Amino acid sequence: MTNTVPVDSLLEIDDLVVVRGARPVLAIEHLAIVRGETLVVVGPNGAGKSTLLLALARLLRPQRGRVAFRDSAGERDDDLAHRRRIGLVLPDPILLDASVFDNVASGLRFRGVPRDEVRARVADWLGRLGIAHLRDRPARQISSGEAQRVSLARALAVEPDLLLLDEPFASVDAMTRALLLDDLENLLRATSVACVAVTHDLDEAVRLGDRVAVLLEGRLRQCDDPERVLAAPVDGDVAAFVGVETRVHGRVVEARDGLAVVEAAGHHLEAVSSVGPGRAVLFCLRPEDVTLWSVDRPGPDDRPGPGTALSSARNRLPGRVSRITPSGPLVRVSVDCGVPVIALITRASADEMGLAVGRPVVATFKATAAHLIPLARDQDP
Repeated sequence: MTNTVPVDSLLEIDDLVVVRGARPVLAIEHLAIVRGETLVVVGPNGAGKSTLLLALARLLRPQRGRVAFRDSAGERDDDLAHRRRIGLVLPDPILLDASVFDNVASGLRFRGVPRDEVRARVADWLGRLGIAHLRDRPARQISSGEAQRVSLARALAVEPDLLLLDEPFASVDAMTRALLLDDLENLLRATSVACVAVTHDLDEAVRLGDRVAVLLEGRLRQCDDPERVLAAPVDGDVAAFVGVETRVHGRVVEARDGLAVVEAAGHHLEAVSSVGPGRAVLFCLRPEDVTLWSVDRPGPDDRPGPGTALSSARNRLPGRVSRITPSGPLVRVSVDCGVPVIALITRASADEMGLAVGRPVVATFKATAAHLIPLARDQDP
């Protein structure tokens, strides 16, 4: 597992193992949360994301291991003292059968904050989250999006050292989610509170995270800045999860001046890489880095037509469209080039090229867009 080591750690996990039903569901050797950062944990359903969050809050007792604030000492580091330093927001807000004001004030009152300060802090956070007009409304009479805002206000009002967010937008519609995401992003910047957020949505992770941690089958596989996780996944499983759709087994046959030439299914593919000759690799390419060109006048063996001369990319693979799948405003195009290549293009581009299954095209991509993952000997192609 690749994990950049933070310098100014607030909270650390060491040798954490959580067992449920006699089966380990979470096993993390080390993870540190940095002061003021937002760490977003991503992974598929069942990967252990929520389990990790509960362990961070010490609401779930591990089989072994340690979760502690770095400045905690001996007797201060009990579970209650630990939890009082944390704000927790769940996917479905659990609100008291009371007014919005009383819900936001509940954590402050539990901590014995003076009444005047409670009023001031609650008013401040109701205003920051745009729900001041709901102050006296019963919590049972507000929408799911408003309830999530109340839950966020309650968690932030106690001025936690660490904010934990478990799929905070899971129960709201797309429009409400977009507005909440905008507000949360601004609040995290304004408060500089350390935050660990759990999501399965990569767009959310990249937008919010200073670092992104990929959790698969209960293990932390990669933890790095978002751009590096997307562009340079550490293994095939991480690559698949973060949307690297073209993954081709091959072998480096030549390396010069930082450029590796990979032989795969009869093709020579070029990638900027330091991997040396003879090494088996997984050649990885994101769909948005592939450009398709129509073959206007294909010659023998579907050689590129004149349109491809416009591309300066080092890699050019002729092939035929094997599948076209709508993907929101875009179109995902599968091309059989002897190796499978996936491209993500606009609907306008697809229409302009007249794309259809069986249509000859040329897939091009730059050597800088490709990423090579060295494989173990037992994974040789």
